[in-house]
Amino acid sequence: MSSAPLHDSGHEEPLTGEAPLAGGISPQELKDVFRNYPSGVALVTADDGTRAIAITVTSVISVSAEPPLLVFSASALSSSTPVLLGSKTVVVHILTDENAELAKLGATSGIDRFADTDAWERMPTGEPRFKGVDTWIRGEVVNHFEAGTSTLIVVHALEAMPNPERTGQPLVYHDRTWHTIGDGSRIPDPRRA
Repeated sequence: MSSAPLHDSGHEEPLTGEAPLAGGISPQELKDVFRNYPSGVALVTADDGTRAIAITVTSVISVSAEPPLLVFSASALSSSTPVLLGSKTVVVHILTDENAELAKLGATSGIDRFADTDAWERMPTGEPRFKGVDTWIRGEVVNHFEAGTSTLIVVHALEAMPNPERTGQPLVYHDRTWHTIGDGSRIPDPRRA
């Protein structure tokens, strides 16, 4: 596993707080734009051998089908990030409205996220996995990149539990609150009219 700064094409300085890029919008302007951009919600768990962590993320994206790669970001301010960076594998739980309490659990600071021992278990490979989440991906951390005040973590998917017959509706984070996407939110496809 290697760690390298993320570079902009043609730009030699890393995209970190150490070397500010010329111009650009303010941090608040970027936040204002993205608070109106809905994101899926996932809970990432890992264990680096010192402790287990669970963190809620809204930045999971699939970046390649061959090889199967996904990416998410973790804030440098999070106490969970060092464990993520020291872990060889992670479990990405794709959450539904039925798992909203897990999203809140992973987003709350200063609590023992594993206190309810009935809510989670160790996978045969050792990673902590929360029960009741019907879609998840277990993967190997293959790279990470510093990107400003965050770290992008690249994961090679090794095992998955996709559930096309899930009972819950997708959980989405939008405008600083949780939402669901259901049949009532579907927009008819004009190409099929």
